[in-house]
Amino acid sequence: MQPLVLIVGRLATEAKGVRGEPFAAGRRYFEAVARAGGTPLMLPPITSLVDEVPDLLGKIDAVVLHGGGDVDPTRYGQQATAEQLYGIVPEHDEVELAVVRAAIDLDVPMLAICRGLQVLNVALGGTLQQDIGGEAHWFANHAVTLEAGSRLAKAIGHELPLGCHCVHHQAIDRVADDLSVVGRTDDGIVHACELASASWIVGTQWHPEDSAATDSEQQSLFQALIDHS
Repeated sequence: MQPLVLIVGRLATEAKGVRGEPFAAGRRYFEAVARAGGTPLMLPPITSLVDEVPDLLGKIDAVVLHGGGDVDPTRYGQQATAEQLYGIVPEHDEVELAVVRAAIDLDVPMLAICRGLQVLNVALGGTLQQDIGGEAHWFANHAVTLEAGSRLAKAIGHELPLGCHCVHHQAIDRVADDLSVVGRTDDGIVHACELASASWIVGTQWHPEDSAATDSEQQSLFQALIDHS
């Protein structure tokens, strides 16, 4: 049986071919997992399921946390101060934080992408920059310098992936004590982290799924996730 990979869904307002308001998650994440040999499953963001998350995580093999709106600043001990904050949904925060904490407790392999990396940092006690200013990281490709020997560098095969597609206006500020920064862009913004105490829990601020279908370096992160599951 192929490894089962959990992807947390989103509340959505519309979808074709369904009745009523749907749950949703980006198709590219599912396809990247499938190409790597995993079977992707979606967990809807229903808060009444939070107590069941540890049991659920005990039955799956890996987790992908994907991009989306901003984490509520109250989750990391701040008040909202940036006008650019958008897409804050309490259900998303509650369910994803529960999934991260259960994955850490159970040592379930996880690839945390964009917002996912930020949720990982917040779950461990870190904080975020509510807005990094400008549009340099909004639908833009960047080179990311990775630490030699890091899990991400090993997965990609070298320390300087060039085509890292970024779509974010926030970034990690104070790094959680248990999280290690293993990659940055030239402007110093954190773009890759790893949880040293875990078998394979890593995060990227960029979106590897965006180009994974045609870029083997980006697809390799999903392959590494499956290989460690």
